[in-house]
Amino acid sequence: MSKKFNKVEISNFWIESSERDWRTMDHLLKSKDYAWALFLGHLVIEKLLKALIVKQTAGHPPYTHNLTSLAKNFELSTEQISWLDEITTFNLNARYDDVKDEFYRKSTKQFAIDWFARIKILRKWIKKELSQ
Repeated sequence: MSKKFNKVEISNFWIESSERDWRTMDHLLKSKDYAWALFLGHLVIEKLLKALIVKQTAGHPPYTHNLTSLAKNFELSTEQISWLDEITTFNLNARYDDVKDEFYRKSTKQFAIDWFARIKILRKWIKKELSQ
């Protein structure tokens, strides 16, 4: 017998996991491991979007890491969509060896600080949506 779908429990799972990743991202930024911090930033947003999908649809989120795809049913500005597109690349770039070196070079302190600020803005917006 399978367990009944509990949207609150599943949404909370995604939120709690995102919070752990947020703390880890902060530690990685402080230790100057910028590429991995940005990778975790992607996971922070991905998991919060999945929590929001669960909350709003009472169904499981899609099996994708593409943030723009996960956010397709939410009202977003052109700028937010652009940010999600770029943050999605942090996931892909940190995973595949053929592009890791380029991503490491791109992930300077200033680049990470700039994207951390955007991730923080998106995180705040999604958490606000989750609280409604």
